[in-house]
Amino acid sequence: MAEVIPPTERICERCGRHDRWDEDSDTWAIATEDDGKAVGNPHCLHEWDINGDYNPFEE
Repeated sequence: MAEVIPPTERICERCGRHDRWDEDSDTWAIATEDDGKAVGNPHCLHEWDINGDYNPFEE
């Protein structure tokens, strides 16, 4: 049986928002970069960089 491996990071291709998966709260959290959060544009309809190159199945 194949095991699905979910992504742990995502970056919006439109505004640059950077999120990381937070295991403790079981949700996405805004990443901290250069002493600040990489929030991007709060009104952006985010287009995450997870595409056909990402393989969610373990080899």
